Amino acid sequence: MRYSLNPNLMKLGNLVSRFTQRQPHSPTPAIDKTAKVSEKVSSVIDQSDYLSRDLSWLKFNERVLDQARNPDRTLMERLKFLAISASNLDEFFMIRVGSLYNYLDYHKQRIDYSGLREVPFRKALYTNAHQFFQDQQAVFAEQLLPLFTENGLQLTGYDQLTDDEQAEATNYFDRAIYPTLTPMLYDYTHTFPVLLAKVLIFGVITQSPEGTTLQNQASEDEEDRQRLSFVQIPANLPRFLSFEREDIVVFIPIEEIVRQNIKKLYRNVEILSLNLFRITRNGDFTLDENDDDEVDFIDEVRQKIKNRRLGRVTRVDIEINGNDGPSPWLLNLLKKRWEIDDLNIFESNTLLDYSAFWQIIGNPEFKDDMPLPHAPVQPIGIGRDKTDDIFELIKQRDLLLHHPYNNFEPVLQLLEQAAEDPNVLAIKITVYRLAKRSRITEALLKAAENGKHVSVLFEVKARFDEENNIREAQRLQKAGCFVIYGISKFKTHTKLLLVVRNEGSRVVRYAHMATGNYNEDTSKLYTDIGLLTTNEIYTHDISEFFNVITGHSLPNEYQYLITAPRDMREQLLKLIRIEADNAQRGLPSGICIKVNSLEDKEVIDELYKASQAGTPIRLVVRGICCLRPHRAGLSDNITVRSIVGDFLEHTRIYYFHNNGDPKVYGGSADVMVRSFDRRIESLFYLADTRVKQLAILILDYNLRDNINAYELEEDGNFKKCNVSEGSEPFNMHQRFFHVTEKEALETRLFGTEEKTADVAKLEEEYQEGAERAIANI
Repeated sequence: MRYSLNPNLMKLGNLVSRFTQRQPHSPTPAIDKTAKVSEKVSSVIDQSDYLSRDLSWLKFNERVLDQARNPDRTLMERLKFLAISASNLDEFFMIRVGSLYNYLDYHKQRIDYSGLREVPFRKALYTNAHQFFQDQQAVFAEQLLPLFTENGLQLTGYDQLTDDEQAEATNYFDRAIYPTLTPMLYDYTHTFPVLLAKVLIFGVITQSPEGTTLQNQASEDEEDRQRLSFVQIPANLPRFLSFEREDIVVFIPIEEIVRQNIKKLYRNVEILSLNLFRITRNGDFTLDENDDDEVDFIDEVRQKIKNRRLGRVTRVDIEINGNDGPSPWLLNLLKKRWEIDDLNIFESNTLLDYSAFWQIIGNPEFKDDMPLPHAPVQPIGIGRDKTDDIFELIKQRDLLLHHPYNNFEPVLQLLEQAAEDPNVLAIKITVYRLAKRSRITEALLKAAENGKHVSVLFEVKARFDEENNIREAQRLQKAGCFVIYGISKFKTHTKLLLVVRNEGSRVVRYAHMATGNYNEDTSKLYTDIGLLTTNEIYTHDISEFFNVITGHSLPNEYQYLITAPRDMREQLLKLIRIEADNAQRGLPSGICIKVNSLEDKEVIDELYKASQAGTPIRLVVRGICCLRPHRAGLSDNITVRSIVGDFLEHTRIYYFHNNGDPKVYGGSADVMVRSFDRRIESLFYLADTRVKQLAILILDYNLRDNINAYELEEDGNFKKCNVSEGSEPFNMHQRFFHVTEKEALETRLFGTEEKTADVAKLEEEYQEGAERAIANI
């Protein structure tokens, strides 16, 4: 059920601008009706053994928004999470809701995991989305906005500016804003304009002076003298204009400046209504399999990007102006034009588009209000001193990097050193998302210039990064790199790197496998693992895999890799069945999986069977989870938790107890239909004992966290974990900076792992090393 903001909290005097002082507007009857419809279908949702993918995603965004409620965070941190939740919601309506409309608009059938068909599901989804949208507004107006003044900032309207500030704002409008604005008229002689997604738009209803029309013809008909036009505020203009006062920074939104001066666009006519709104369009597209050459494929991607800008409207956020609300005439016109209804209309009492707060967060005046990031620590297995020869370091032992706690620098160093090393013969890499000014690209360009063979599988279908990837791929191709622009019907999501080096009597292959992208920017924000190795089983498997991707090869098997779309689902199902069989035979068993999303029904069903067989199953799922835990007779032995905190959880680790000798895998794949059937993915077995133990420690920390964790309940809701009485706070996002090798070697997940000879030997070596260090001191 939608609700209005508390009117007492909308009257905050000079603390707020006119847009936060608007009186709440009653929800439209249509929205109330949908709330009743959602109650009718709730029993269908509750009876399903699966949770809805899209409703589960909304629950994830609620957990993101919950970070903005946390009083232990600074105001800037809380605004950051509010902004993230807004960007997430935009993408949700572009992709997930857009995908739903691909069924609705073309009259195709679709049954959600909840058991609902497309039409009732749309109503349930939008009802939940409206609730979330109102929650966002409440968090901003009731919890964050009252903190602005004490933190040295203020949002204001035009009337709260001083005379000098008003003059500066007006000058800014005349100089920078006015030249960019173009009123677009819609009437019987002008077609409906193309309105851009995710920009602020004024819908302006005007009326010419009595007795004339716009063509200066006599008319007494009032409707004949009224016109509708649209004014889009360019997205490349800053959202806020700031003024520094003695002890506070004042921010006025650009729409307030335009609102005050918009009369300059409409000379000698009366403005009857001014309505600010923002739209989201369907951004979901898939590429048909195409047998044409690469140029046609790239052109097809570019055309799809253009089509995304013109996709059907899935949401309209519209500003409420006092008790009257937005113009009914304008709303009815937009609904008819875009074939939408009241469900698609989201009425806002406050600022439209909270992602705008990134500008304030990045203001130099408030940089001290964001906590300084902890400096990365050296990975376990590397000494304190930086090595000058990354090749020698990797040859000594397998290294597991855990980002952002460990620096991404060893990966960059491997590529950059390989680009300059005269002994390096070839570099092969898969690329999904790159940093803005990518050192990866520069290293590959340098390698090509130095005459090395460079093969790059560039996934140009990486959503919202298509244009950047096409541009970077063409740069590499022009430099002489062998570039493959993805595989037509599959999206290449695996993260693999291979460096081939001539070392005199033999050729050595250096490999890197990872769960995250080759992106030095996101490596500071996302948690991921990456394995550096010269183990010939890994490097042989990766060479075979590259031959599959870049050429025409069908190897019989891999020893350490599990790949999709080849047989990843089947291999995981087999590993789950082994644990269920062990449990039935009374042997130790256990499964622990950490992924971003869990959605594939075949894997979920197999986990249900394993639970019923008595296997304890611990799942750590950041976002979408379609498995329903704690259901009697179905999933009694399954727990699901989600970690949302300082870093975006992106690590994927699969653990199978294997009767006390655990099998552990890392990799790029989530438990999703698209990962198994429509993507090129890989999981890599962690063979080295020290590396495996560190991965087990990562899972253990995820299960122990009581600061960032949420537990999934049977009804699909998440409950925040709290520090229980007598327990110590355990924040894994802080504790990972202080991991020791001893702790990793001693970690057991289900308490029944036998201490293998390899682990015992490593513990003995660690103790001897510690004793030598003490003696040296």
